[in-house]
Amino acid sequence: MNRHTTPNLAAPSISGGVATDRRHDSAHKHVTGTAVYIDDMPEPAGTLHACLGLSSVAHGRIVGIDLSAVRAAPGVVDVLTGNDVPGENDISPTGKHDEPILATDVVQFHGQPIFAVIAATREDARRACRFAKVTYDELPAVFDIGDLDPLSDKLVTPPLTLKRGDASEAIANAPRRIKGQMRVGGQDHFYLEGHIAFAIPGEDDDVTVYSSTQHPSEVQHMVAHALGVSSHAVTVEIRRMGGGFGGKETQSNQFAAVAAIAAKRLKRAVKIRPDRDDDMMATGKRHDFLIDYEVGFDDAGNIHGVDFVYAARCGFSSDLSGPVTDRALFHCDNAYFWPSVKAVSAPLYTNTVSNTAFRGFGGPQGMVGAERVIDEVAFAVGKDPLEIRRLNFYGTDDRNLTPYHQTVEDNIVHRIVDELEASSDYQRRRREIAAFNANSDIVKRGIALTPVKFGISFTATHYNQAGALVHVYTDGSVHLNHGGTEMGQGLYVKVAQVVAEEFQIDIEQVKITATTTAKVPNTSATAASSGSDLNGMAAQNAARQIKDRLTAFAAERYEVPVEQIVYLPNRVRVGNQEIPFADLVKQAYMARIQLSAAGFYKTPKIHWDRDKGQGHPFYYFAYGAACSEVSIDTLTGEYMIERTDILHETGRSLNKAIDLGQVEGAFIQGMGWLTTEELVWDDKGRLRTHAPSTYKIPLASDRPKIFNVALADWSEAHEPTIHKSKAVGEPPFMLGMAVLHALSDAVASVADHRICPRLDAPATPERVLMAVERMRREAGRSGGKKLL
Repeated sequence: MNRHTTPNLAAPSISGGVATDRRHDSAHKHVTGTAVYIDDMPEPAGTLHACLGLSSVAHGRIVGIDLSAVRAAPGVVDVLTGNDVPGENDISPTGKHDEPILATDVVQFHGQPIFAVIAATREDARRACRFAKVTYDELPAVFDIGDLDPLSDKLVTPPLTLKRGDASEAIANAPRRIKGQMRVGGQDHFYLEGHIAFAIPGEDDDVTVYSSTQHPSEVQHMVAHALGVSSHAVTVEIRRMGGGFGGKETQSNQFAAVAAIAAKRLKRAVKIRPDRDDDMMATGKRHDFLIDYEVGFDDAGNIHGVDFVYAARCGFSSDLSGPVTDRALFHCDNAYFWPSVKAVSAPLYTNTVSNTAFRGFGGPQGMVGAERVIDEVAFAVGKDPLEIRRLNFYGTDDRNLTPYHQTVEDNIVHRIVDELEASSDYQRRRREIAAFNANSDIVKRGIALTPVKFGISFTATHYNQAGALVHVYTDGSVHLNHGGTEMGQGLYVKVAQVVAEEFQIDIEQVKITATTTAKVPNTSATAASSGSDLNGMAAQNAARQIKDRLTAFAAERYEVPVEQIVYLPNRVRVGNQEIPFADLVKQAYMARIQLSAAGFYKTPKIHWDRDKGQGHPFYYFAYGAACSEVSIDTLTGEYMIERTDILHETGRSLNKAIDLGQVEGAFIQGMGWLTTEELVWDDKGRLRTHAPSTYKIPLASDRPKIFNVALADWSEAHEPTIHKSKAVGEPPFMLGMAVLHALSDAVASVADHRICPRLDAPATPERVLMAVERMRREAGRSGGKKLL
């Protein structure tokens, strides 16, 4: 994209404009191994390497720490403890001062960093860590939220309550009621590139940190606080990450701070790249939840009221658990209108690593709770869950107020589900599956069609802003920089397409540059699926400033009305003549016209009052649906995904090729969360699933045998988003719910669909087998009578 090319002045359209299928800008580098990640960067002479020393108990006071053998180990240059932090020994992203860089007096989870070894090589640093002698006075520890009371035990941040109507009264007066509990597991990010930071000291207070982070500005601020310097002394840069998924939103802070402290202390470059095991033990994950629910409904399946308590294992510090558990409540409705609803969060303290952001940011857990309620009602009234889903969907003109009192103005879930039901041939296949199960004692099949409605925007209103910097050089080429980070999702190429479209130049003329705090300040994290929405608009704003100057210049120079200046592919029509874009730029430069601009954008309409539990926190909603078919072996619990059909909408897509890849990948990752990816802590608080040998992400062979994915080509954003497109990063993750419910459907066939399987997540083969056995026992106790 950045190689010099001569623009085609006769082309009917530009290369790589908006709404064209453009490959990822680094795709060819990814597959050939030439993409430069931080660990590939040349190291300055004398570069040192750091490794963290981790606690061996889950909760205890440090009563003695002997690091003499560590300091004497081969290659060791220095050892840092929390007392060596020159500024503030804290990296709490919410300012609660509850997350030390290096623990000093008390450790609160197994694997918490206590010291850092700085050595000549990475291997030297790793080996030296093992020589530390730390003694503890162990304290009582709690690991499982199932052992806690969500209404009275310790929380890491204040809870949230959403309320509309009187849920208790509605449930009490409903003809039928069900109460239950669901456990939803966590998930490790398992980014292919683990955490890494590379700090290079400068003169005075200056330091440059190359950090694998989704939030360079936060890393900048955290490093500055740790060093006790102003933010202007710290530059953070990232060209690309090998995956992030939310795991590099706040978790990068620790590694960047350690590298920067050591680099400034020793006046040498310092790199830190933890092992996969250490990375998985010491960094936060998706929150696992225990969801208590009660629902009142009638014989037709109309839901009258629901009451939820969402208890989350948050770990030892607040991190982002407040907004994560808030967003879980924001999605306790998914696509359904609850006439009366109450939902309460319980962000519980545990002696485990502090959980953090993960694709969907609590929304997936909220939706899984909603879908369990739908299943409960469907089994109770003896109807297809899809019928109950459709019966309780949000309306368009009425039945459209969310539990947080925002009106749903853009509801298209009915059309999405109707089209997918037809294209997937759901009804015919459901009949065929019923016939198959009736004649198959061991292998059972199941099918489910589940919707997604996901709110788009940061719920922290101030994060909904972005900046961009655009330079136009005298040869007509363009330099683009913005606050968004690239983690493989295709943000860079999408924003480049926006700029190319604005100037009507080939995308090859737009140089994509690394995200750096030195160019665009005070940026928000690339998260909440808002990367293209925010940064695309900011870049468009910058490009339009320059374009307006060029237009005004051309009108004055050629004495034509502004209306007669039209930007055509790689050229500009000025009155009756056409001028190559590069020539007009050169003329403007000679006339001393500014050819650089800083763009800015802030999302309109959004507001949120947390104390009241009311507001308009989301700019719009994104919709989709998935239909999955599975087969299970009732003797072993093993299963296969036979087929998945997806229909998802991304508005007027900026790049369908990129968006399709995001939908496919999100579904597989969501499927993994709900099936094979299981986090296990032992009774000492040690994470036992800390490597690929014990933590099972989906393989290529786990994808559905038939995998049909389509974008709704009729969709466009209800709001004036960038080219009427919609976010695509997080919403399709929840499409994986179709697999969980297809497995539930297959399990239910063992008891002729008379009992709700209450299949918890992740639905591992062991859990599926236990559910099958439970169905058989309960069916036997019911004596063949329908259970209601």
